[in-house]
Amino acid sequence: MALSAMLRLQSLRSLAPHCKLFASSLQAHTRQPCRSHRLAPTDDELYQRTTVTRIERDSSEIMFVESYSSQGFIINGDRVLGPCAVIPRAILQWNVGSCKDINVESLSLFHMLVPRIEILVVGTGDRVERLDPNILKFMRLKGIAVEVQDTANACATFNFLVSERRITAAALIPPQLVSKDPL
Repeated sequence: MALSAMLRLQSLRSLAPHCKLFASSLQAHTRQPCRSHRLAPTDDELYQRTTVTRIERDSSEIMFVESYSSQGFIINGDRVLGPCAVIPRAILQWNVGSCKDINVESLSLFHMLVPRIEILVVGTGDRVERLDPNILKFMRLKGIAVEVQDTANACATFNFLVSERRITAAALIPPQLVSKDPL
């Protein structure tokens, strides 16, 4: 439609070369649209209400760590006492007493899963503890990235990765210094 209007204007312009109306109309229709972007927010945009949408957790495939305490965790409404392994579609007791007990054997569960997990988030308790470099090398050879954090941040990281539909697992040790025990 725009092309036919341009052709009509050009034919009219050729018939009346001295008419400025046709020339300005032709330029107006052949010019590219000018786009502008407003980078600064207006006063109205600064004070708008914010809404939060809760993620639907109807699917049993998605595991969320809802809370933690010195006793354990609440995952998808289920209470888990002590250290746990959270894998897609399952929660397991993890037989480690502290981060010193984490070794290749204690992490063997995570590299045997099908489908293969992309990221293993390890929560080491109250603070970040370094794992043996041989453990990290072993997991890297198995194609699994390992993220070591204190348990509070590990829970948040795990929830974030799971909400992005990443194939993620968590190995969590409850922190001992928790100000409030919800369990």
